Amino acid sequence: MLKFTITTSKEKGIVDITNLVNDLLIKNGFDEGVCILFVTHTTCALTTADLDPGTDQDYLDAYGAMIPKLDYRHPHDPGHVGDHIASSMIGPGLAIPVTSANMVLGSWQKVILIEFSGPKERHISLTFLSEVKS
Repeated sequence: MLKFTITTSKEKGIVDITNLVNDLLIKNGFDEGVCILFVTHTTCALTTADLDPGTDQDYLDAYGAMIPKLDYRHPHDPGHVGDHIASSMIGPGLAIPVTSANMVLGSWQKVILIEFSGPKERHISLTFLSEVKS
């Protein structure tokens, strides 16, 4: 398993990690199989998305609109429980097929980290499952 860190720069934001992950696949000789990414935090998430100009803010606005403004009971900091809810709706992990040391993504797909409670250092684990050759 590999581990890497992304330092986010905003309270809420989207970081494209596609090239970083592809570089790690190539550098480590991960050629054919499945790349599993997992972020070890509860106020950020991993997913894929189209990142045309402005769509990062569209995603953040949409996620913000989905979380109701309630009197939350979260004892640590009720003010950011919505960040926990948004990140759990998206999820902490991805499994992406890999061929010829490149992630198999659609034309417009990017692998992104969505930050809901930054800026912070975010730790991501990359596990690679190699294809068994017969």
